[in-house]
Amino acid sequence: MTFSNPEGMAPPLAHYSHVAEVPAGARWLVISGQVGVRPDGSIAEGITEQSEWTWRNLVTCLQAAGMGVTDIVKIGHFLVHPADFPAYAEVRSGYLGAHKPASTLLYVQGLVKPELRVEVEVTAARLD
Repeated sequence: MTFSNPEGMAPPLAHYSHVAEVPAGARWLVISGQVGVRPDGSIAEGITEQSEWTWRNLVTCLQAAGMGVTDIVKIGHFLVHPADFPAYAEVRSGYLGAHKPASTLLYVQGLVKPELRVEVEVTAARLD
């Protein structure tokens, strides 16, 4: 996969790339929006813990398909409260490291349960 930021436009505003190119023959994986729910079904408390469990759940889905975070091509982030972004971004960066996939972040009025503050969906690809 190739991640780039074309000349002639402003650089990304945060930790992502403007363009992600996946070569022909790659195996694709689409992961539904994951939230801060623990394996026992309980909802994690606060934005930091919810973000941590959201990313743990994403990594579990990736690993089940034989992939890892460096196979992520595109991320969709959904936050309820703009003030939660710094805490969420810190957790996200801890999981992504130097990997900068394409990314879109939206602030939404709410998620499926009122206690939820973050949801993240991922598209990944891998050449086997």
